[in-house]
Amino acid sequence: MLYHLYDLHHAALTPLRLMAEATQQTFQNPFLPASYTQVGRAVAAGAELIERTTRRWGKPDFGLPTTRINGRDVAVTERVVVERPFGNLVRFERAAPTDDPKLLLVAPMSGHYATLLRGTVQALMPNHDVYITDWHDAKLIPLSRGRFDLEDYIDYVMDFIRHLGPNTHVMAVCQPAVPTLAAVALMAQLDDPCQPSSMTLMGGPLDTAAAPTVVTKLAEDKDIGWFERNVITTVPFYYPGALRQVYPGFVQLTGFMSMNLDRHVGEHLKLFRHLVQGDGDSAEAHRKFYDEYLSVMDLTAEFYLQTVNQVFQERALPTGRMKWRGMTVDPSAIEKTALMTVEGELDDISAPGQTIAAHTMCSSIPAAKKHNHLQKSVGHYGIFNGRKWREDIEPRVRRFILENDAVRAGRKTTAAA
Repeated sequence: MLYHLYDLHHAALTPLRLMAEATQQTFQNPFLPASYTQVGRAVAAGAELIERTTRRWGKPDFGLPTTRINGRDVAVTERVVVERPFGNLVRFERAAPTDDPKLLLVAPMSGHYATLLRGTVQALMPNHDVYITDWHDAKLIPLSRGRFDLEDYIDYVMDFIRHLGPNTHVMAVCQPAVPTLAAVALMAQLDDPCQPSSMTLMGGPLDTAAAPTVVTKLAEDKDIGWFERNVITTVPFYYPGALRQVYPGFVQLTGFMSMNLDRHVGEHLKLFRHLVQGDGDSAEAHRKFYDEYLSVMDLTAEFYLQTVNQVFQERALPTGRMKWRGMTVDPSAIEKTALMTVEGELDDISAPGQTIAAHTMCSSIPAAKKHNHLQKSVGHYGIFNGRKWREDIEPRVRRFILENDAVRAGRKTTAAA
């Protein structure tokens, strides 16, 4: 009944939302004298807050039509290069001939769409040939397309790397750090010729015991049956994915919001003040962030439950008990792939210590091919979005990738000869 109650609640608020939208448009009409008064702006601002907090958000667009390469604007086209039932591989194809490193950006499947990494992609595009995993909303995938669990996720990552071929670089943000490390380890164990040249893991829960958080404590305090009973529900018949068992995006969003409720309430009060004061730039920055933050998708129940159990409860990867198709995943098998980890000092989702644990697990990678960066004064989202990401972290990641790019290494060897 969880999904039905959610949809019923949304339907019940529709008249209020429509009324708020009409009020907002009325009091922002330049032909209405009251729109120029403080009272008029306050009414319009209040109506906008009501409309935004009662709206249902769909999947946003990346909205990255251009990038800047060598001082000039270059057109960018989003192109699906591999299409799969639960997620596509999308390329940001730049209209400029370059031999920049191929970079696979593995987006989280944790409730938000891949567009959450818009700022990450935007900063990477000038210097990389960027591809991203664009995961699909489980409630829109018919049951006939089958199941999707953590092992399938690992399959997708390996298949996408193989599609891109040798000398590919991989970057995983947050949740996919675990399946990405597992995928690279398995490719090393299988002596796959397409093992990536480098792997960058950012703010990921690789060893949750290294630094407990509210997220890890919840997983430890409840058994897997509790999660199955309380947060898993069935997709109603009026969606394409009818009868599929899912972890709804709105449940995940509620959890995220409740972790920092005071902050989110404060941000909306700031929006109200910005609108009343006529501070359009600050208001637009708020809209952009929350348009993305409030857009959520459903996960398959099997993927969610397996992730909770394997990553947070059993800590299967760092303890050597993680299996893929009956095969034990062994990160110590990785020798050819360079490793970089990035953590945020104030990260309260994947706290410092959880991601750097990859260096211990990947014991066969030479020290010269390992690097860790702890970014001061940033939280979870700050390590892949915002000013610190653009000015401090991305240049370090770019340098690390270039240092471990086989094409450039070949050039140096040729030049030296």
